[in-house]
Amino acid sequence: MNPRLLVGYLLAFAIGAACRIGGIPLPAPPALVGALVVVSMTLGYVAVDRYAEQRVATQRDNCGGSVG
Repeated sequence: MNPRLLVGYLLAFAIGAACRIGGIPLPAPPALVGALVVVSMTLGYVAVDRYAEQRVATQRDNCGGSVG
């Protein structure tokens, strides 16, 4: 299992447990549609992350870097 994925699951569990114990509302949408939006955004992020790490950076020379 990917260590970042494991840390993400542990962090999500810890936040959920802390919200439940503290009696504060969960920072998540209450409706099923909202939850599906969160899941689809997460899956999209993970898919692009896996796709982007396999691509070669062909425009690295054209990157200006920081201007500050």
